[in-house]
Amino acid sequence: MVRKLDSNKARLKRHARVRAKISGTPERPRLNLFRSAKHIYAQLIDDTQGVTLVSASTVEKGFTGNGGNKEAARKIGATIAARALEKGISEVVFDRSGYIYHGRVQELAEGAREGGLKF
Repeated sequence: MVRKLDSNKARLKRHARVRAKISGTPERPRLNLFRSAKHIYAQLIDDTQGVTLVSASTVEKGFTGNGGNKEAARKIGATIAARALEKGISEVVFDRSGYIYHGRVQELAEGAREGGLKF
């Protein structure tokens, strides 16, 4: 019998493998993202203290439009970059959470770079 692979389980294994190697600091926090079918979420995390410094997502009240497309991902990238620069954060470590660097993940990263974040 052929068994179907669980793609989310494989993604979580990739995420755990990468998280063993990268970590966020107060000077250079980790830009973590999560994407669902309808929304995309991003946050800057200081792993030394275990706190979220800045966050942005398509479920916020101020966001308009469809949350599950590339245009929305680019907007969220620009939003998180603006919020990070307000707090004095300009350099981050990008954590794509086991997702392929393609589509909405790539658009979020490019939006954050255009907004002024360096990674």
